[in-house]
Amino acid sequence: MSATLLSTQFQLPNQVNYYKGKVREVYTLSDNKLVIVATDRLSAFDVVLPQGIPYKGQILNEIASEMLKATEDIVPNWLEATPDPNVSVGVNCEPFKVEMVVRNYLVGHAAREYFAGKRELCGVEFKEGLKLNDKFDAPMITPTTKAEQGEHDQDISKEEILHQGIVSETDYAILEDYALKLFQRGTELAHERGLLLVDTKYEFGKTPDGNIVVIDEIHTPDSSRYFYKEGYEERQAKGEKQKQLSKEFVREWLMENGFQGKEGQKIPELTPEVVNSISERYIELYEKITGKSFQKADVISIKTRILNNINGYLKA
Repeated sequence: MSATLLSTQFQLPNQVNYYKGKVREVYTLSDNKLVIVATDRLSAFDVVLPQGIPYKGQILNEIASEMLKATEDIVPNWLEATPDPNVSVGVNCEPFKVEMVVRNYLVGHAAREYFAGKRELCGVEFKEGLKLNDKFDAPMITPTTKAEQGEHDQDISKEEILHQGIVSETDYAILEDYALKLFQRGTELAHERGLLLVDTKYEFGKTPDGNIVVIDEIHTPDSSRYFYKEGYEERQAKGEKQKQLSKEFVREWLMENGFQGKEGQKIPELTPEVVNSISERYIELYEKITGKSFQKADVISIKTRILNNINGYLKA
């Protein structure tokens, strides 16, 4: 098994803050710069699993970087450079305390709510008679609150966001517009790869000069689901399971082994075979989403490599 990056905890030049998220570690520098390191940690049901997944951080970082560059003509973003396969550097933004979740198919959380009898999610109504994996008439935005560390994201409606003053009406209109533009571009990019963009989430923030930009990752397998386009209609007509690319396969494996992140549930053991199979699936995701062959970075001294590349970039 390859070496995995589970934590960094570097001390960088001009560092003023450090934050450890579920998967990423964020370093704030004094010159309004952020250095974000994508680790190999795996999160599901808002729980970080004990084993790392080889190359997962590199895969997420490189897909996110590629997707940000492929959308910067329609929506501005925070990214300035990727000095290492696991690292992104950009503008330190003040994040909005909501995530904009865009859904175009009945799957995942939306499907679980629907088949539990609910016909509304985040103030958006579902029509009757939908089957699992059915396409909606149009993409819908179902926001969530951005949870503090250790807490779960919560569904919330646009009306409640505005009522609570979490986001101003003017800013929310921009978030909606940007989210739908990104989803449309993501859908087009997916089509070129023989995929359907099923759902995804976007996070936004304000730069020091007040501009709204997309922050964090976009269109990665950790933030998005994809179906294979070929055969989708036939599988739906027959009621068959869709062939998909996302980390939903991790969630499904956990549910099959009695874990959904609920209190009192024990995380099942991820054997070396399971870990390697997840790594292989992530590499498949990378190659299918980007259309490129995945080049494994050197992981023998992964922390040293990352730190040297960050410091070299900051000095330059």
